Amino acid sequence: MEAVGASVSELVVQSVQGETMGTYWSVRAVMPAALSLASRSKSIQDALDLVDGQMSTYKPGSSLSRFNAAPAGTWHVLPAECYEVVRHALKLARASDGAYDPTVGPLVNLWGFGPDAARGEPPSREAIDAARERIGWWRIKLDAVTHSIYQPGGVYLDLSSVAKGYSVDLVGRCLDAAGIDAWLVEVGGELKGKGRKPDGLPWRIGIERPGAAVGAVQHADQLSQVVSLTGRAIATSGDYRRQFTTDGVTYSHHVDPRTGWPVPHTVASVSVLANDAMQADPLGTLMTVLGPEQGLAYAAERGLAVMYIVHGANGLEECLSPAFEAALAS
Repeated sequence: MEAVGASVSELVVQSVQGETMGTYWSVRAVMPAALSLASRSKSIQDALDLVDGQMSTYKPGSSLSRFNAAPAGTWHVLPAECYEVVRHALKLARASDGAYDPTVGPLVNLWGFGPDAARGEPPSREAIDAARERIGWWRIKLDAVTHSIYQPGGVYLDLSSVAKGYSVDLVGRCLDAAGIDAWLVEVGGELKGKGRKPDGLPWRIGIERPGAAVGAVQHADQLSQVVSLTGRAIATSGDYRRQFTTDGVTYSHHVDPRTGWPVPHTVASVSVLANDAMQADPLGTLMTVLGPEQGLAYAAERGLAVMYIVHGANGLEECLSPAFEAALAS
């Protein structure tokens, strides 16, 4: 780490971890043996708590919850971090023609995958139609000068598909500011890496196949297929994480905002590589909603690195975009 003038022989990989947003976080960083990454734990936790405090739908006092509960026709100033995430989410909603929609919260809650109580059977058609009346990313207005957001009435923003990714990037910026040049940050399965380990090798991870024990990814020495995360991030979405089954039908937590129903296709998981975790995180949700055929076409047109694991006739099968294939080879 040149910022502190250490020689390569003095550098070691240190680790710290903790809890945030109902999940776990961890940081691995290349540090001089004489210094302690643990001394940075509070600043890391503070950054994560900032995101949770602004963007959680489980905290009534969060900036997002206050907006969701606000009366129609009101403007609300958002903290800079929350405004950045909302703006990014709306940009993707527009680019995907609403296949990704951060206002899908009422439907997610109705299906039992949000702050409301879980359920074991589908809601009624009438309840779904009523929730869909509140959906629509285009109803939201932003003021870039004042960082304000307009509540048209009944809109419920849910940033759970992007906030974890943003928190990974934010922790990375905190490490950069501390002069730490090589690190691997994970928050709930979303990861980003920078620099290289003391042996000169990049940060490498293996992508979890559905049915593995815990986590979105596992360390490369446990898997045969790996990707390098030097200077990029990965996010993985899966139907095996949150779901319920009734009458032989399994419903995943990925709700298609265009229909009001959980996605019906055969996607088991989607992994997306991008420069930043805030980019990769919501793209995983979008790719799941689109499904492998439309999703891979969308990815190929835009040069996105996407890997699907789908339920095929002979078990789990992998479908990769050209950009993801190139990433595996690098």
